[in-house]
Amino acid sequence: MRGPDARAIAVRRPDQTIVIDEKKVGSLTKRVPVLKWPLVRGVVVLIESLVLGIEALTYSANQAMGEEEEEKLTTKEIVITIILSMGLAVFLFAILPTAAAHLMIKIAPGSLVQNLIEGFFRIAVFLIYVVAISRIGDIKRVFQYHGAEHKVINAYEAGDQLTVERVQRYATLHPRCGTSFLLIVIIMSILMFSLLGHQVLWWRILSRIILLPVLAGISYELVKLSGKYTSAPLCRVLIAPGMWLQKLTTNPPDDGQVEVAIAAFGAVLKEGVE
Repeated sequence: MRGPDARAIAVRRPDQTIVIDEKKVGSLTKRVPVLKWPLVRGVVVLIESLVLGIEALTYSANQAMGEEEEEKLTTKEIVITIILSMGLAVFLFAILPTAAAHLMIKIAPGSLVQNLIEGFFRIAVFLIYVVAISRIGDIKRVFQYHGAEHKVINAYEAGDQLTVERVQRYATLHPRCGTSFLLIVIIMSILMFSLLGHQVLWWRILSRIILLPVLAGISYELVKLSGKYTSAPLCRVLIAPGMWLQKLTTNPPDDGQVEVAIAAFGAVLKEGVE
């Protein structure tokens, strides 16, 4: 869980105790004013979230193995992991769909049609990827903790008590989820890339990579806006696809997992929550 000035990681160790690691965090947007600008801040938040996410997964894996088996990743290994993760994402969601759509240019000419086909491939690759990893045992548990996180936040935002029994009554879906963000990125890519017109393959692929920060910035603002006006009928319609998609990335948690999520949330609650 992350608040404006701190983050907390709660992990249940093999002896069933819950250990919490708290750390002060400060976003670059607070130190560099220009990074607070709309569109720019979304890219910064995305990179910071990726770093914190890998840090959290590393810490939890080390704690879950126990002290005797603990092997902490070095900063170098974390950087390499981030680079490889971003490289895989670029290949799967930028290069692969673009190249696949280009192969169909003879039977489906025209920039608009090509971008629609590319968008279809991008969505298909994303869904196949999510479904595939959801079958991995460890990822299933990650998705359960994802659901527990949402339940706790939903209970807090509803003003309810943060007890396991009360929290379990809430949904595992939340409008500001990263899953919704990814879907918005894919949809916005179809709209944005359709404005570029006809392109040769190498520039078509390169332009997708270059414009990824722009897509991230726009998508972040849309997610932030949707989270602010969730009660508006039009907004509820717009965020519905992202909420449906969360059914693939969140699983119902057990009571123990909710207890861990409550512990992490409580650790940052005193600092305020975003």
